[in-house]
Amino acid sequence: MPGVLKSGSANTKLNLSRKRFAIIVAEWNEEITEALYDGAVESLLAHGVKKTNIVRKNVPGSYELTLGALWMAERKDIDAVICLGCVIQGDTPHFDYICQAVAYGITEVNIKTKKPAIFGVLTTLNKKQALERAGGKLGNKGEEAAITAIKMLAIKG
Repeated sequence: MPGVLKSGSANTKLNLSRKRFAIIVAEWNEEITEALYDGAVESLLAHGVKKTNIVRKNVPGSYELTLGALWMAERKDIDAVICLGCVIQGDTPHFDYICQAVAYGITEVNIKTKKPAIFGVLTTLNKKQALERAGGKLGNKGEEAAITAIKMLAIKG
C-alpha cells in the first residue's frame, strides 16, 4: 500500500504525493551508483512519490556529494536529499579521508538545513562487496536510503 512503510511491527504513514526528493549521484564507480539510484527511485515510486517529484543531480565523485546535497537541500522545493556514492578501499589512506569527509559533510548538511540528507554511500573493501550491496545478494542500499529519507520526513511530520 503506497504511503505505508513497514519496519518490524511499526507502520509509518505519510502522504508522499507532494514531497520532493533530490538524489545526488556520484559518477565515480558508475556501475554501482547507477544500481543504487535505480533502487532508490523504485523505492520512492513504490511508496507513492510522483516521478516528477524526484530530482537527480550528478556529481563527479563521492567527495562532491556534500556540496551537491547542500545546494539541493537549500532549495525550498526539496524536502529530502539522498546521497548515493561508492568508495572502494585501495592501497593508500585516501579511502579513509574520503569516507570521513563525506560522512561528516552529509551530517553537516542535515544540521545546517534541518532537512534529511541521507548517507547512501557504500564504503567497501572491494568491488564485489559493493555489487552485493547495489542490488546483489545483500540487497540494494539505494532502496534503503530512500526508505530512510521517507522515515525521516515522517518524524518531522
